[in-house]
Amino acid sequence: MAVTEALRRFMQAARGLLQALLGGAVATGAAQAATLPADKAEAMYHVYEGGGVKATGPALLVRKSIADRVSLSAQYYVDAVSNASIDVVTTASPFYEKRTAWDFSADTVVRDSTISLSASRSTEPDYIAEAVGFDVSHEVFGGMTVVSLGTTRSRDLVGRKGDQGWIDQASHWQHRVGLTQILTPRWLVSVNAEAVADSGFLGSPYRAARVFGAAVPERNPRTRSSRAVKLRSLYDTGQWVKGSSVRAEVRRFWDNWDIKATTTEFGWAQHVGEGWLVDASLRFHTQSKALFYSDNAQTETVFVSRNRQLSTFKSTGLGARVSYTWPGLPLGYDVKLIGALERKSFRFADFTDLRTGNPYSYSANVLQLTVQANF
Repeated sequence: MAVTEALRRFMQAARGLLQALLGGAVATGAAQAATLPADKAEAMYHVYEGGGVKATGPALLVRKSIADRVSLSAQYYVDAVSNASIDVVTTASPFYEKRTAWDFSADTVVRDSTISLSASRSTEPDYIAEAVGFDVSHEVFGGMTVVSLGTTRSRDLVGRKGDQGWIDQASHWQHRVGLTQILTPRWLVSVNAEAVADSGFLGSPYRAARVFGAAVPERNPRTRSSRAVKLRSLYDTGQWVKGSSVRAEVRRFWDNWDIKATTTEFGWAQHVGEGWLVDASLRFHTQSKALFYSDNAQTETVFVSRNRQLSTFKSTGLGARVSYTWPGLPLGYDVKLIGALERKSFRFADFTDLRTGNPYSYSANVLQLTVQANF
C-alpha cells in the first residue's frame, strides 16, 4: 500500500513538472493522460533579416474541438520576401516574391493514444509544396512514457520564371519515431529519430556552379536519403533557484551525399514575478560539405554544386524569449503575449564571396511577436 501511494505521488509530481515547468516550454501532452489539445487562437508577426534577405508576414492559427472528440486546427502563414542574397547578387538581379502556406490538422484521442492527421500547401510564383502526414503517440506506464510514430508524404512542383508550366518535381518521404520519458519529478528526457528519402529535382533552377572559373548550371543527384537523431534533456532546478529550469539537446544528421552535421543547444528558463517567463538559448551548428560540392571545381564531374547550404560551415544562435500571462481571467481562459528574438551568425569555410574573394559570412536576426489565447 505504501509503495502504491508513493508511486501515485511520484506520478502526480512528474505530471505537474511538464504542466508548470517553463510555462509551456515543453509539450504538456506527454505529462498527463491523453487529452485533446486545448482550444486556442494565435496571431504572430515574424521578421527575418540577414544575408541580403528580408522576410516578413503574419501567421494565424485557430484550434477548436468538436464534441470533445476531435480537435481541428487551421493555420495561415505569409512570407513577403525581398531577396538579394549572395547567390542572387552574384548571378542575377534582386527580386521580390510572396509565399503563402495553409496547414490543417485533426486530432482525436482513443484511450491512451492521440491520433493526428495533417495536410499543408505552400505556394510561391515558381514553387508549390504539398504534404500529408499521419502521427500516433501512445502513453504507457500511467503517462510516464510516451511513444510516438509518424510519417509525412510530400510533393513539390518546381518552376522557373520565364518558363511556361512546371519544369520538374520532387517527392519526399519522412518517417519518425520518438520516446519521451519522465525519469524523476524534476527530470525529463526524450529521443527522436527520423529518416527522409527524397527523389526528383533537388536543386535550384536559378543556381550556378563554377567549373574552371566558368558559371555552369548546378547538377545535383536526383535521390537523397538522410537520417537524424536528437537527444533532449530538461531539468527543473527549482530546488536551487525557484521557478527555473535548464535544458540541453544535441542533434546528429548524416546523409548519402556525405554531409554530416551536429547541432547542440543549451537553454535556461526563469519565472520572474507573477505571469512573466524569461527564456534564453544558445545554439551551435557545424556541417561538412557534400561530395559534389565545390567552390570552383577543377575537374569535370557528373554532379557539381555551389550551393552554400551544402558547403562546410559553422553557425551560432543566441536567442531570448519573454512571455507574459494576462492575470485575472476566468478559469479555463488564458491569454499570453510572447516576444522572441534570435541573433544568428554563419561562417563558411569553402564558399567564397565573389565580390571580395574572401570566405563568406553573414549575420541574421529573427523576431517573432505572438498573441495567444486559450479558451
